[in-house]
Amino acid sequence: MTAAAASANRPFPLHPFCKNPLRTRDNVVDAVASLLDPLAGGTSSGGALVKVSGTGTRFDETAAQVEGYARPLWGLAPLLAGGSKYSGTQRFVNGLVNGTDPESPEFWGYMEDIDQRMVEACPIGYTLAIAGHEFWDPLTQKQKDNIETWLGSMNDKEMPNTNWLWFRVFANLGLKKQGAAFSQDRLNADIKQLNTFYRGDGWSNDGPEGYRQMDYYSGSFAIQYLQLLYATLAADSDPEQASEYRDRAKKYALDFVHYWDPEGRAITFGRSLTYRFAMVGFWAAVAFADLELPEPLSWGVVKGIWLRNLRWWSKHPDIFHSNGMLSIGYTYPNTYLAENYNSPGSPYWSMLAFAPLALPPTHPFWTVDEEPYPLFHLPIIRPLPHPRHIMCRGAGGGHTFLLSSGQSCHYPLKATQAKYGKFSYSSAFAYSVPTGSYTLEQFVPESSLALSDDDGEIWKMRRALDGDSDIETLEGVPVLVSSMKPWPDVDVKTWLVPPTEASDCWHLRIHRLTAGRALKTAEGAWAVYGCYSKTGRMLEESVFDPEAVEGCRQTENSAFVASRSGAVGIFELLPGKRPGGISLVDANSNLVEARSVLPVLYKDVEAGTTTWLVTAVFALPDCVEGWKQKWRAGWDSKPILPGWVKELIGSVN
Repeated sequence: MTAAAASANRPFPLHPFCKNPLRTRDNVVDAVASLLDPLAGGTSSGGALVKVSGTGTRFDETAAQVEGYARPLWGLAPLLAGGSKYSGTQRFVNGLVNGTDPESPEFWGYMEDIDQRMVEACPIGYTLAIAGHEFWDPLTQKQKDNIETWLGSMNDKEMPNTNWLWFRVFANLGLKKQGAAFSQDRLNADIKQLNTFYRGDGWSNDGPEGYRQMDYYSGSFAIQYLQLLYATLAADSDPEQASEYRDRAKKYALDFVHYWDPEGRAITFGRSLTYRFAMVGFWAAVAFADLELPEPLSWGVVKGIWLRNLRWWSKHPDIFHSNGMLSIGYTYPNTYLAENYNSPGSPYWSMLAFAPLALPPTHPFWTVDEEPYPLFHLPIIRPLPHPRHIMCRGAGGGHTFLLSSGQSCHYPLKATQAKYGKFSYSSAFAYSVPTGSYTLEQFVPESSLALSDDDGEIWKMRRALDGDSDIETLEGVPVLVSSMKPWPDVDVKTWLVPPTEASDCWHLRIHRLTAGRALKTAEGAWAVYGCYSKTGRMLEESVFDPEAVEGCRQTENSAFVASRSGAVGIFELLPGKRPGGISLVDANSNLVEARSVLPVLYKDVEAGTTTWLVTAVFALPDCVEGWKQKWRAGWDSKPILPGWVKELIGSVN
C-alpha cells in the first residue's frame, strides 16, 4: 500500500464538519448543528448529563458530564440568539431544568468551594442572557427558581483568583438579564478584582502579581473574550466599564493579530489547546461586540482570520471520535498534551468560537467579503513586553512564530516546560510535549536546551526563570534576555534574536552555560513530519533525497530535516564541534504530526567551565510557495554573528 492510500483509508466516514465549506453564515449554522448532533448519543434521559468518553479528570464524573452538557451552549446560544433554529434545542432546555432541580435524579448538586461546576455556570449564564426566549421564558416559576438557586449557590463560595472570576460574573449577569435574584455586590467585587489583572496595552494576566501567564486565556479562552461579551450585555447598566473593555480590545487586537498566519493557523502556545478553534474566540467576540478595530483590521480581515481558522480545523478529521464527538487532543486524539482538568467534554469549550452567529445576517461581519491576512500591513518583527514575546515573520511571510521568555504556570501543570518554557513557538511547526521521563526521545527537546547530569537518563529543560526576563534593544534589534538555574550550581543565560532581512529564515539563540557539574546538552529546532511522502516509512538518518527534498542530514555542527512539513535545521555558529543528529522522538509527542523527528545539536560540558553556545535555527515551512526550490538559498544564508555577541563572548577564534 502506498502512503497516499494508507492516508486515505479511514475507520469511519468524514464528519460533516470536515465537508462543510465554512464560507457563509448558513455554513456556520450547519457546522454548529453537526457538532451538537452527535452529543445526543451520550445524553442522559433527562438531558442534564452528556458523556463523551471514558477518561477521567481531577474532578468528579458528574461535573465532567455537566461539562459535556454546558460547553456546547457556547455554540447553541448564539445560534438561537441570531434567529436560527436547532432541532435538538429542547434536549438542552430539559437538561437545564433537570440539572438544577434538587428533586431530579440528574441534579448536578449545588456548588462547593473551587468547584468545576463554577466553570460551566458561565455558558449557562451566557445562554440565559442571550437566548432566554428558549431557556427561560417557557419555564415554570419553580423551574426558574431552581436555576436561580443553583447559579446563586456559587456567590458565597471560594474561587481561584484567576479568569474563573469571570464565570461568576456571567452567572449573575444571566440571572440579572432575566430579572431573577442575583448578587450585584458579588458581580461588582469580581469585576473589581479582575481589573487588577490588567497590565496595560490591552493585556491582562491570568491572575495577580507574582507570575506572568498571558496565553490564549488572556485573549480567546476567557479574559478578553468575556470582557467583550460583558461590554455588550452590560452596555446600559455599566457603560463606563463596557467602554474600557472595548478600548482594551482595540489595543489587544493589534498585538494578537501577530499570533495568526495567512493559512489560518494560530501559534501553538500555552495550555488547554485541546479547546482547538476556541483559539480564534477573540475575533468571534469582536464580531459579537460589533467592535470596529483600528486599521488594518477591517471587518473583512477579522472575518477572514476567523473563517480560515475554522476551515483549517475542518481539514483535520481525526479531531473526532468515531461517534462524531470531539476528542481530547489537538489535530488527533492525544492525552499527552491534556491537562488534569480536561474531561472528555472539555474540548467543547471550542464552541465559543461561534459567537458571531448572534449577529443578524445583515451585519457587516456577514455581508462583507473575507479578506486575506494583512501580511504587508504589519511589522515583520514586533516585541510585546507584557507577554515577553517577540513576534516574528520571515521567509516572505510564510513563517509566523514567536520568541518567548518569562511565562510560566503558577501551579504544577503537566508538561509546563513544553507549554511555556520553550524558546520559540510556531504556527507552521506545532510544539511537542514529553511522553515520558526516560531518555531524550521521551523528553523531546524541541525548541529547547535540554541538560542531563546523569549521562542522559533524565533531562531538564527551561520551566521557570531565575529572576525576570527583559526585552533589550541591541544594535537596533529587540533581543529577549533571560536566565534559568536548573541546579544550584548551573546557570544558563539566554539571548533570543529574531530574524534579519538578510537571513529571514533564521533566528539566533545565544547561551552562556556555567556548569558546576558535568553535563550533557541537547538543543532542538522545531519538530517536523517524520516520514517519506511516497512510502510513508520513517525518515532515516543521513538519507536525503534531493529530488523530492526529503530526508535528513547531519554534520559535526548541524542537523537538517525536510519533509512534507517543510525544511528545518539547526547550526552552531561558533567554531568547534557541536555534533548534529536527528532525534526520532516518541510518536504522538507533537501536537500536529503524530510521527515526527527533530534536528538536534549535542555537546558535553565539563564541570567548572563556562561554555558559549550560539545556535542558529532555520525554518522554511511548506506553505511558502516554491519552498523546495528556495530552501537551499535560505539554508546557505546563515546569519552573521552580531557585534554585541562577539563583545559578550570575547574572541571566538
